[in-house]
Amino acid sequence: QVQLVESGGGLVQPGGSLRLSCAASSSSFGIDTMGWYRQAPGKQRELVATITSGGDINYRDSVKGRFSISRDNAKNMVYLQMSTLKPEDTAVYYCYLRRWPNTYWGQGTQVTVSS
Repeated sequence: QVQLVESGGGLVQPGGSLRLSCAASSSSFGIDTMGWYRQAPGKQRELVATITSGGDINYRDSVKGRFSISRDNAKNMVYLQMSTLKPEDTAVYYCYLRRWPNTYWGQGTQVTVSS
């Protein structure tokens, strides 16, 4: 089974930047989608950004222009560069991999945006 491990979370001031990384244990992804979800206290988990093995990218509207997702297929890594962070970005961020017919989740990394 594929394992996903996130890193890079932490406390950052509003307007600051943070880069999240996710390492996948699989060395051969095939056709897949990787991305990031987040869940704030008392709220449902929501999609943040996705990137396919072919490089197609989608963002939720609230992060467009501020977040950038990328992947390194050779290293089995996916990244989320977050800038101009807002308090409403505070959440646990989860890496995910969807490779038919399975979906895999990381353990989550806390991002707190506060002054």
